Amino acid sequence: MIERISVDPKIHFGKPCVAGTRITVRDVLELINEGLPFDEIIRGYYPDLQVEDIRARVRYAIALISSEDIDLRAASARGSF
Repeated sequence: MIERISVDPKIHFGKPCVAGTRITVRDVLELINEGLPFDEIIRGYYPDLQVEDIRARVRYAIALISSEDIDLRAASARGSF
């Protein structure tokens, strides 16, 4: 997964991208969130991607969430839940 994701402070201010592109993890995750299938994301938006690039982005997002410590009491006090 890591070899497909790169972080470079000179590209998109260090936002995670597919290695060798300027396509951010967030951009693809937003399309997935809209319900677009992987093949449509590739065909209609990012023809330079492969399905495995998109899967790597999903795994990257899962890894970030998995490593996050969330204080539910603080989030509840802010009205986030």
